[in-house]
Amino acid sequence: MIDIKFLRENPDVVKENIKKKFQEHKLPLVDEVIEYDKKARATQQEADDLRASRNKLSKEIGALMKEGKKDEANKVKEQVTANAARLAELEELEREYSAKVKEDMMMIPNIIDASVPIGPDDSCNVENEKYGEPVVPDFEVPYHTEIMDRFDGIDLDAAGKVAGNGFYYLMGDIARLHSACTAYARDFMINKGFTYCIPPFMIRSSVVDGVMSFEEMDAMMYKIEGEDLYLIGTSEHSMIGKFKDTLNEEEKLPYTMTSYSPCFRKEKGAHGIEERGVYRIHQFEKQEMIVVCKPEEAWDWYNKMWQYTVELFRSLDIPVRTLECCSGDLADLKVKSCDVEAWSPRQKKYFEVGSCSNLGDAQARRLGIRVKGADGNKYFANTLNNTVVAPPRMLIAFLENNLNADGSVNIPEALRPYMGGVEKLIPKH
Repeated sequence: MIDIKFLRENPDVVKENIKKKFQEHKLPLVDEVIEYDKKARATQQEADDLRASRNKLSKEIGALMKEGKKDEANKVKEQVTANAARLAELEELEREYSAKVKEDMMMIPNIIDASVPIGPDDSCNVENEKYGEPVVPDFEVPYHTEIMDRFDGIDLDAAGKVAGNGFYYLMGDIARLHSACTAYARDFMINKGFTYCIPPFMIRSSVVDGVMSFEEMDAMMYKIEGEDLYLIGTSEHSMIGKFKDTLNEEEKLPYTMTSYSPCFRKEKGAHGIEERGVYRIHQFEKQEMIVVCKPEEAWDWYNKMWQYTVELFRSLDIPVRTLECCSGDLADLKVKSCDVEAWSPRQKKYFEVGSCSNLGDAQARRLGIRVKGADGNKYFANTLNNTVVAPPRMLIAFLENNLNADGSVNIPEALRPYMGGVEKLIPKH
């Protein structure tokens, strides 16, 4: 959510930003906010004047009663009663106008950074840089579920009976590999100085409203029936929520945290062959990182964070590239975002395995995450988030890039301590 003072003073800038995000249907919201904000402030001023008048008239009534001027005092009391009725009306109007302003402001997208490429959807994302040499082996690379099947490592049929489509059983070496990747990612981030965290896997609606747009919530979140709780779609939401309604000492910033969690997503819509198996699913596990920092430090952290993901994937012998997300592909709260994509030898193309985002002070403004500076002034923090690894999707890249012609899978040196020293997985059939 942007600063309403900024919107009041720069409505044309806000409208131009909406156009850059190809959300022209939201343009009327800017004028609507300005209109209701004026009404809210005028109503508040009149209410404040009546409250001041009430105090003055109360003293006047006391003085008249002391002087024995009962009739005059009663007339003043009538005025106080009339003012009280009007004040009640104004307070109700003030709540109504303020609620409308907040509702509209929650739908107006954050101001994107000037460096963000302009385009309507992810087809306009721009490649930044490649890391590692993408290789297509001289043997056929099977679909990832076929590779897993050779190790008796996956059972989609049983999962379908138990939970439906979009779920899976991982077993044996593949399940162990999955856990090894998350454990390695955990220690990788701890070694970067991040505090390890296991957060709540459910969050209240007040946190959901603070961390994402309404469109994202509807597309992603599972609601717990009969309770004010949602299953998390990513642990960044509960980690950022940890700082809700806090005033943080500036000298303690930045807060850098990395978390493990299961994640639950609706994943609406039909998907093609490349998004079946364990690519696009309703439940998965993830190692995430978040930063809460001063505004002037946000861009340094943004660049460090996506580089950490690149470094981790390269340590597992997986070639990757980074993509600059265009304006139309940015969620409403984001200032700037880049995707990390892994090379798929089977598809002969890259696919997304992580996303790094700078949200400016949008989440902090919604959640009330403030900072008290050394000079005593208070301001909103900046928040950032990034995927470390999100298996089982990243397992697709791992298995394809470390597969040998005989069906065995190499275990890179960095991962061997988490696999009991095993250097190679041998298929069962």
